[in-house]
Amino acid sequence: MTVRGFRASIARPAAALWVELTEWHRQIYAAPEIGGDDPGAAFDEHLERIGPENLWVAEEGGRVVGLAGLIRGGEDLELEPVVVSESCRGRGIGRALAGAVLAAAGDAPVIVRPVGRNAEAIRFFHSVGFDVLSRVELLRHAWDRWQPAERIADRVFRA
Repeated sequence: MTVRGFRASIARPAAALWVELTEWHRQIYAAPEIGGDDPGAAFDEHLERIGPENLWVAEEGGRVVGLAGLIRGGEDLELEPVVVSESCRGRGIGRALAGAVLAAAGDAPVIVRPVGRNAEAIRFFHSVGFDVLSRVELLRHAWDRWQPAERIADRVFRA
């Protein structure tokens, strides 16, 4: 497995990973409308917004199997997304991608914003060093898909 910078020639396989990530969000929220009719178009928008120099891919056997990005917003740096093809998970690919992004960030603080319901992502980010709880964002929403999930400050929150 090799981690390298993004190249225009691998845009379609990278977009396919974005679609896979969108599908995961659709599943965990039971919301098929997430990402709209063409979630691959959102990848193109993301690429244009952050720039190809802020994306890394993992390749294995000539195939793109992972994608990670670094969003630079003034002083804020955000690791977003990290996605590994489902068939390749559990082999250290996400860890290698996160490492490449964090190396590019140097000593600057980097944030991640996994959705509250995505326990798998929260465990992953914690395992690669994201162990400071800096801010909690609470949402008032009547959507019935939110489920009791997390306990913080002796209160149960839906995710």
